[in-house]
Amino acid sequence: MNFTRDIEYIFQLINNPGTNRDHQSTASLNRDSKPAPDADLLDAHSQTVISVVNTASPSVVSISHGKRPRSTARERSGSGSGVTITPGGYILTNDHVVPDAGELKATLTDGTALTGEIIGTDSATDLAVIRVDASGIPFSPLGDSDRLQAGHLVIALGNPLGFESPVSTGVVSAPGRALRSRTGRLIENIIQHTAPLNPGNSGGPVLDSGERTVGVNTAIIPMAQGIGFAVPSNTARWIISQILIHGKVRRGYLGIGVRTRPLHNRTMRYHRLSAGQALEVVAVEPHGPAARAGMQTGDFILSVNGETVLNVDQLHRFLAEWPVGEPLTLAILRNQERTEIVVIPTEAPGSY
Repeated sequence: MNFTRDIEYIFQLINNPGTNRDHQSTASLNRDSKPAPDADLLDAHSQTVISVVNTASPSVVSISHGKRPRSTARERSGSGSGVTITPGGYILTNDHVVPDAGELKATLTDGTALTGEIIGTDSATDLAVIRVDASGIPFSPLGDSDRLQAGHLVIALGNPLGFESPVSTGVVSAPGRALRSRTGRLIENIIQHTAPLNPGNSGGPVLDSGERTVGVNTAIIPMAQGIGFAVPSNTARWIISQILIHGKVRRGYLGIGVRTRPLHNRTMRYHRLSAGQALEVVAVEPHGPAARAGMQTGDFILSVNGETVLNVDQLHRFLAEWPVGEPLTLAILRNQERTEIVVIPTEAPGSY
């Protein structure tokens, strides 16, 4: 198997998200300048979903594991889903789907069971990369999740417990949400959508109408209906690159949860800001680096060491390249007043 070629493909999709199989949806191909009757609109919607499912479902796998070498059949039962992202057997799934996995198996929709190994995990984003010994298998390209807006059509696929590719559809409710994980940590920049899910869909892909994976399902809220969450594909793209380069995700740790929020025009004019958004601090971990520096919930981060940060991924990338233990300066807005604080990042916990 040519793993070098496979890794080259991964870095191509990481660096050029817009060039990955720039499909047109069936709906866009059939779109007419005149308003279509309701029946035609419904048919166009159905054809779009059918096209996405037919193209992407072969890339969705069922992931199972046994925690001990002689695990029982019950312990080997399917624990979640995953999506193949390269033809050489790299699979993206959730970190919580493969906790301390011993014997790991990925089963394709045609029933083929492949032994897998963990390449790396990241509990901070609930993502994991595994690899199976295969080549030429179906895969789903990663799309550009930054293009998603509220109202975008999304299709969620899974392969839980051996039930082949259950399909659910919905729309993006809100991009850029924050969700507290099962470990109590805050996962930032989450996509909230309305495609109905079940626990076995964890790790399965969320696709757009162009047949691209724009998210990885990560959790559902118990007792709530019509609320699903997915880790954005652009976050996954950065996690994949870190794992392949370093074997784990290396990032400085500030001990905060943030989300992108727009700034009022008056605030922008008063402080002479060119960007119309900033990172709002929604949580501060007690005794963490940011807490020790005096950061508070409700602060808005404008820049790091003079470099503007507009979204969570930019902050993560900066911290990944910044030496742990070296002070950095955050320009923030607090109660409409601009100030600076100095934070000393520590090693981020929780990576594989």
